[in-house]
Amino acid sequence: MATTNKGFSWIPRILTMLIILFISMFALDAFSPELNLWQQLSDFVMHLIPSFLLVILLIIAWKRELIGGILFTLLGLIMSPFIYSMNYDRNHNVLMSLGIILAICLPIIVAGILFIISSTKKEQVFPTR
Repeated sequence: MATTNKGFSWIPRILTMLIILFISMFALDAFSPELNLWQQLSDFVMHLIPSFLLVILLIIAWKRELIGGILFTLLGLIMSPFIYSMNYDRNHNVLMSLGIILAICLPIIVAGILFIISSTKKEQVFPTR
């Protein structure tokens, strides 16, 4: 049973790494021919701030799965209305705004739930006294 949990505990970690790569991909739009190199690099680093936050949360979740899972789930739920309103103001399309939430927030929420499940499975295999 412990081997099953070890395999399962890697699923939220790998999913989170893929989420970080996906979010980091949006930072590539900081490169523009109109800007000089230092402006492009500063814009690139600024666009990577959400990825840095997710890396910090991944480190926390790696050590403390339950706390990290709760933080990831809360982050995804808290981000959803902000991302929806920002995108709805831009495109005035409900379905497109919901699709963007599904692409960005839902994987973060799923990763958080998987971290929580992994934590509870670990407690079932190795009960604390």
